[in-house]
Amino acid sequence: MGGGSSDNRRRPKAALFLLACGVAGVLPHGLGPVARLLPALGLAGLLGVYAVRTVFLRPQGAPAFTTAALEGSPPAVDVVVAARDEEAVIGRLVERVLRLRWPTEQLRLWVIDDGSEDRTPQRLADLQALYPQLRVLRRSRDAGGGKSGALNLVLQQLQGRWLLVLDADADLQPDLLERLIPYAESGGWAAVQLRKAEVNAEANWLTRAQAMEMAFDAFIQEGRLARGGVAELRGNGQLLRRDAVHAAGGFNEATITDDLDLSFRLLLAGQPVGVLWNPPVSEEAVLSLPALWRQRQRWAEGGLQRFLDYGVQLVSDRLNGAQKRDLAAFFVLQYVLPVMAVADLAGALLTGTPPGMWPFSVVALGLSGFSIAVGCGRSAEGPPLPKPTPLNIALAMGYLMHWFVVIPWVALKMALLPKNLVWAKTSHGAAEVEQEEDLLVGTLEENLDSDGIAPLAAEGP
Repeated sequence: MGGGSSDNRRRPKAALFLLACGVAGVLPHGLGPVARLLPALGLAGLLGVYAVRTVFLRPQGAPAFTTAALEGSPPAVDVVVAARDEEAVIGRLVERVLRLRWPTEQLRLWVIDDGSEDRTPQRLADLQALYPQLRVLRRSRDAGGGKSGALNLVLQQLQGRWLLVLDADADLQPDLLERLIPYAESGGWAAVQLRKAEVNAEANWLTRAQAMEMAFDAFIQEGRLARGGVAELRGNGQLLRRDAVHAAGGFNEATITDDLDLSFRLLLAGQPVGVLWNPPVSEEAVLSLPALWRQRQRWAEGGLQRFLDYGVQLVSDRLNGAQKRDLAAFFVLQYVLPVMAVADLAGALLTGTPPGMWPFSVVALGLSGFSIAVGCGRSAEGPPLPKPTPLNIALAMGYLMHWFVVIPWVALKMALLPKNLVWAKTSHGAAEVEQEEDLLVGTLEENLDSDGIAPLAAEGP
């Protein structure tokens, strides 16, 4: 399944994007000192006004991001996890999912073992003996299609109205489905993205910055949606209506970010995507700069790829004016600005003139810092958000500068090199493997009843 353009068409588009941004960043250096600043000042003014309206001046009567009561009987929900080499956390995830308060007969957990070479298959076999709600599918490591291929395999077998896609390290509150499903049903959403919260925010400065970034992202998405703009899926913690996914063609196996690609295909199909601040889905932030670099390259490539693949459709009459303006602003801020900034710096070095893009960059980073402060100051369930102190806000703003390196580098790679579709996952330490073994042994001992049969999870509402 899937869609999108072939890599042969994507590379020339990436090259054209890179060339256009490069020329736009260098050309002002041929102008006078004042004129050199005009392009950046114009962009800063236009996008600054849009950002202020979107983030801080949300209209009265904007969508209320709260849950509602469920009408009628609870619909069937399939929880889906694509796992590769997840022995450290897979048992813990199964325990968490099957603790969700939802009728047993209406809840199934599907794990796709995507060619694991560690002890994941054995752990899953042991867990299947305990929990009849657990279904396991297996693919060979070279089956192709990445995570999208794994999700498409299970999609063919699902029968529930909703599927909740999780990463293997996800953590969930027991009442999540009791709140999430009514919100999705009452709002008429085709998909809902939960706020992502980092459980290890205080491990080091890098994880703290990532926790603030996730709060910033959820806060911005709420603002975009409230202004008639676009909300996007983020992979872990995305609730999808099964018929909407089928209508969109399933998961795109020609992309490295199935969530971002599906967001655009749902948008073009007129299927709305919502966001929910509370309750969150918890996950682990990466612990080191090399791991962050690998992760963000993948995110950047998948994010830019979808604009290249669906660009013509995004400017068609399939979207309304507010959605087009929202996407244009996001595209310029997320992808155009970093490449132009690097080109501007190169032009300054070559011509001996001062950089001209700084007003645009300062406005973008300033608004980001203010949004981070507001987002981290909100009431939030799950792992505590870092306090929006001046030091933490400064840390988060400095941390966001990594996109000014990642985006230009990825754009250059996309223009010159063929796409490399690979699995990317958070690594888990040996200590966690030992904890996982203890958890599994304890579960085997505690959950067996007097007849040696493991009971199902408790009934929900």
